Amino acid sequence: MALIVLFSTMSFSVDMHYCGDHLVDFSMFDKVDTCMMKTEMAKTSKACEAMEMEMNCCSDIEVIIDGQDDLKISLDQLTFEQQLFVVSFTYSYTHLFKGQDENVIPFRDYAPPPLIRDVQILDQTFLI
Repeated sequence: MALIVLFSTMSFSVDMHYCGDHLVDFSMFDKVDTCMMKTEMAKTSKACEAMEMEMNCCSDIEVIIDGQDDLKISLDQLTFEQQLFVVSFTYSYTHLFKGQDENVIPFRDYAPPPLIRDVQILDQTFLI
């Protein structure tokens, strides 16, 4: 349960730098180095040099995933139908695993049928 709360509240961003259709740089926590920022970086970035593309063909994509900020749910904000559902669910769930007090034998009051013939002797079938 703690891991679910941790992952639902965690926020992160993914930065990607493309030169044409090729992914040049990828970063989870920092900003990516782009070819357009400085001429030094353009010289060190082998993919942008090898492609010899124009400056406007490179693009940066940033994907931001925001975590949940509000974790406290107040019972005052629940409607009557929601409160009724919570109470009935709790009641039925607690009584779901409740065992019976006594061992019930359903055939205790019934006698076995009368034995008119012994079928094994009539058919001459015996276990050896």
